[in-house]
Amino acid sequence: MSLQILTDRIRNLVGNDSGMDATVKFKTEEGSVFVDTTQIPNVVSNEDREADCVLEVSTKNALQLMDGELNPMTALMMGKLKIKGDMGIAMKIAQTFGS
Repeated sequence: MSLQILTDRIRNLVGNDSGMDATVKFKTEEGSVFVDTTQIPNVVSNEDREADCVLEVSTKNALQLMDGELNPMTALMMGKLKIKGDMGIAMKIAQTFGS
């Protein structure tokens, strides 16, 4: 249930053309949310594919990050968020979700 909510929220935030031009995967305890912004319209699915940047985070914490209830730096330092891959893309994600 929470994974579907997360997927829908990400789909709404990314829109048709986020301008990120990268692939991102949110890896949660419930499954994955794969975001492909290399094509227009952008594609958001629950496929478990290779990505340029992987964010390992619980579904609950991912939703809190999007709602502004959890600071990304705090989440990183507390181990609630782990980033693998391209850090530049991770920064773009923070800008996209922070807006």
